[in-house]
Amino acid sequence: MGYADQRFDVNLSILFTELPLLERPAAAAAAGFTAVELWWPWIDTPTPPQEELDALRKALDDAGTQLVGLNFYAGELPGPDRGALSLPGRESDRFRANIEVAADFAASVGCTALNALYGNRVDGADPQVQDALALENLVLAARAADRVGAILLVETLNKPESPLYPLVSAPAAIEVVDKVNAATGLGNAKFLLDVYHLSMNGENVSEVIAAYADRTGHVQIADNPGRGAPGTGSLPLEQLLDELKAAGYEGFVGLEYKSGDRPGAEAFDWLPAAARAAN
Repeated sequence: MGYADQRFDVNLSILFTELPLLERPAAAAAAGFTAVELWWPWIDTPTPPQEELDALRKALDDAGTQLVGLNFYAGELPGPDRGALSLPGRESDRFRANIEVAADFAASVGCTALNALYGNRVDGADPQVQDALALENLVLAARAADRVGAILLVETLNKPESPLYPLVSAPAAIEVVDKVNAATGLGNAKFLLDVYHLSMNGENVSEVIAAYADRTGHVQIADNPGRGAPGTGSLPLEQLLDELKAAGYEGFVGLEYKSGDRPGAEAFDWLPAAARAAN
């Protein structure tokens, strides 16, 4: 199998960042990609003006790129925040205000995967209270995603880079996925399997794939160490993607790595041009 047998998309929130947001879909298309993903693009607001939503939709359409993954509002990302849905007070309210906005935008561009970052532990807040709030908000998000024919993704991050984030193992994320599905009865909550974060946590990625491929809704990759492009670190990424394919995963593989000193199209020299367009 190998890279040529995968469906790749480019994360436009971490790649092509030397360009304004609305120019990135065209840049991805010029590099040969037909599928892209995004973190929540408007860091400062969960409810951007309609004209900004329309402008991004037009940029995607004009470039001929399909948005295959979108984050709900997650606070300042990149930055100190790792989500908002478990944070009592203002940030949780902002997450709730974003739910229908994100779901409706996803529906307008045919995006069928919505990622909800859990959020950090907060000094002085009871973790059980945070977890109860998280489940309540994830249920709302799962129902909104289901309304537009999308899945809800729950992601593991890594402890060295996100020490206050509670979901730092695959089993921890899967436990949340199962709780959301039990609460909604919809079955549309899925695991976002990020190979880089799992490896940074010291997990055996092959074992995670074998255990949870059937509950995986999206995959993201970067090499380790360094969070660079495949081939810049020591992870056997091609082998791991083959294992995912063999385990039945047919979804997209998001390229969520840092381009380093090779910005623009040069960041994809590792991937043959013929393998970049999603099948």
